[in-house]
Amino acid sequence: MMLSCGVSRLIVRHLRTGVASTAQVPQVCIVGSGPAGFYTAQQILKSHAAAQVDMYEKLPVPFGLVRYGVAPDHPEVKNCINTFTQTAAKDRFTFLGNVDIGSDITFSQLREAYHAVVLAYGAAQDRALNIPGESLPNVLSAREFVGWYNGLPENADLKVDLNVESVGIIGQGNVAVDVARILLTPVDILKKTDIPENILERLNGSRVRHMTLVGRRGPEHVAFTIKELREMVNLEGSRPDLRREDYKHLRNLIPNLPRPRKRLLELLAKTGLDAPDPKLASSWAAAEKQLEGEGLNQRAVQTDETESLQCGLILRSIGYKGVEIDSSLPFDQRTGTISNNGGRVTGQNGKVLCTGPVGVILSTMTSGFTTGKVVVADMETGSVDISRPRSGQTLIKSALAEKGVQPVSFDQWNRLNQYEVETGAKLGKPREKVSNIKHMMDIIHQ
Repeated sequence: MMLSCGVSRLIVRHLRTGVASTAQVPQVCIVGSGPAGFYTAQQILKSHAAAQVDMYEKLPVPFGLVRYGVAPDHPEVKNCINTFTQTAAKDRFTFLGNVDIGSDITFSQLREAYHAVVLAYGAAQDRALNIPGESLPNVLSAREFVGWYNGLPENADLKVDLNVESVGIIGQGNVAVDVARILLTPVDILKKTDIPENILERLNGSRVRHMTLVGRRGPEHVAFTIKELREMVNLEGSRPDLRREDYKHLRNLIPNLPRPRKRLLELLAKTGLDAPDPKLASSWAAAEKQLEGEGLNQRAVQTDETESLQCGLILRSIGYKGVEIDSSLPFDQRTGTISNNGGRVTGQNGKVLCTGPVGVILSTMTSGFTTGKVVVADMETGSVDISRPRSGQTLIKSALAEKGVQPVSFDQWNRLNQYEVETGAKLGKPREKVSNIKHMMDIIHQ
């Protein structure tokens, strides 16, 4: 009776999903567990009733830039983790952390094991200025610095000297403003965030009092959003010091701009032109370049004029690019991107797709959803052949076992998550991150 009942349930499940045999169960692999990967997984599971989605992550922990890139004082942005956790709880989803694609497992092994592979491993390499002095001590990338104060294991031992008064930040995007704000925010405020205790101690001893943001174009071209600007304008203990002559022309541009850009530049113009006497802790300056063109379409042209800024720490925040994980992929070394058409990787017959971070998380969500729909559409039209069975995680786990690699499950991550939250609660903060991989693994397997 019990055996018959169990078989009946299995048959019903297959009828509901429209699957006649295991040969028609699509096996999909996603490389990377950040927002792009999770939103892609969410869409695939929602749109296809039978697809099995396995997600691989280099670190033992999920969530990528949400955990290690979002500013610690922006906890509301991390709420998407709740949605990702719901996705991870689904029967047809498996998380495999602590697996390095390209080292522990090759891309060709993934191609063999899965019907479709989605590359969502992000942009882990910095864009360089390629100028003299870029490799000097205390000249760092903003990506490394953000990883440092967010507890990213690879940046935990970053050599940062905060025994300086002036910091220069090259770039005018949200990351540049986030870095400036974290360095200038009173530690009494930061200690209520998930910044690790050892980093808080370093920040508490910081002598930083003056911050200069440098951009290659004019203020109308800034890449940060109004939220970040408003936070800087209202930051406790700081006051923005903008060169008035660089902002006078904005009021002629503002009336004809789209509403979001209009609101941003209205606040920027007000800050630059109506600010009181500048006894300041922060400064935003334009670069010594000539601008050619009209309005928002201007481009920067190098001139012979130079200006010297005395800075004890310089942070480069000019964007990131991806890294190559396999020579068979059409990777452009100059741009750090994988050649693709609508997410379908060139030369891979639709079996390999890519997606990644696009600006703010909302944009990344849209990109991930689009990629998920493409995967499902290709399976439904036959562009991705799912008639032949693929072994999926079974083959990969066998290969990992031969190398002695222990993949971390989502349940094991929850064990570490509970440890971090409980430790943080004792300190009056959301969590106390573990930033050492060996320590992570010890907690996971205890």
